Amino acid sequence: MNDRPNDVLRIRPEIPSARISDNMSADERFQNKTLRPIIKLQNPLLIEVFRNYVNKHKGVFYALSLEKKLIFIENCIQKDIKFRNSLKGMVIGMFTVEEYLFYIENSSSLNKRMMNIVIERLKDQVQLLDRPLLAEVV
Repeated sequence: MNDRPNDVLRIRPEIPSARISDNMSADERFQNKTLRPIIKLQNPLLIEVFRNYVNKHKGVFYALSLEKKLIFIENCIQKDIKFRNSLKGMVIGMFTVEEYLFYIENSSSLNKRMMNIVIERLKDQVQLLDRPLLAEVV
């Protein structure tokens, strides 16, 4: 029997700070109930996907100052449509069918929320995005 909806809900981490209340918009409720837990769950994958993106673009990211790295993160996700769509797919693939049906009705505003959360997560972990030291590779 297919228990996918319960399976995907069960593996999501709880985020105590992501409050849900009656007076918030449906989009904000979806953000806190669905998007934030999925993005937290997918965090290790998102970091590796970003590292791969940087390496495929000749590693210029690694030579940038911290401020420019933060701008790079934001720009590549906002301007590289293929990359952004790939990131969205990693999040959408963890939706239940019910969540997906809500998402497609509100995709424009939810995509903005989703990508803003991903951008902020990557920026907050920018130190993890640097090249591993040779000693770590060996």
